[in-house]
Amino acid sequence: MLNFEKFDVLTFDCYGTLIDWEKGILSSLKPVLNNHGIEIGGDEILEIYSVLEAKAEGGEYQTYKSVLRSILRGFATKFCFKPSEEELAVFSTCVKHWPPFEDSTKALKALQTKYKLCILSNIDDDLFAFSAQNLQVNFDTVFTAQLIGSYKPSLQNFQFAVKHLGLPKERILHVAQSLFHDIVPAKKLGLATVWLNRREGKEGFGATPAAEEKPDFEVPDLQSLVDLIGTFKT
Repeated sequence: MLNFEKFDVLTFDCYGTLIDWEKGILSSLKPVLNNHGIEIGGDEILEIYSVLEAKAEGGEYQTYKSVLRSILRGFATKFCFKPSEEELAVFSTCVKHWPPFEDSTKALKALQTKYKLCILSNIDDDLFAFSAQNLQVNFDTVFTAQLIGSYKPSLQNFQFAVKHLGLPKERILHVAQSLFHDIVPAKKLGLATVWLNRREGKEGFGATPAAEEKPDFEVPDLQSLVDLIGTFKT
């Protein structure tokens, strides 16, 4: 069991952890695919997305809006259709419409009575601003891929966060859904981790590549973490 009293800051992944990105991905991609006569299941869409996203993020840095354009072009290549410029433009900013998980806002506000909250996310500054509004939480610190110039699972993102938080690693707890993007690199850097297993009971890894790592603790949702740590003012 982690000693939650020793942490000063909770660093959070956002998409998949606080924002329901799988719901957002499917609601954004399915209409485009349907427009071009492509009918495939949600699990297959998410698996393809995970491969295309990792490929786009693994090369030279580009904005997440450009990553999304690349993902849609990848679907088009795979299923032999040509997306319109309007479809590419709309999909490139679809993140701003992705909804929070039901427990995110209340749980974050509870946690903020005890800890400073930091975002460490693979996203553009302007797109995260929409997500922050949807979450209705004022985060103490926000580190985006655009700010850092690279995407998780690069260790650079975690090193940047630790350096700029100005705290010993032992005072930082990283909370995330993706083993691939977050738990594996955070553990490599020596950070304590909580795996927020939003896909508990589901097969596969959804919109993230497969990975294996043992987190320090696992919970199925954010409210469970609040309950585990203790009683908070809301």
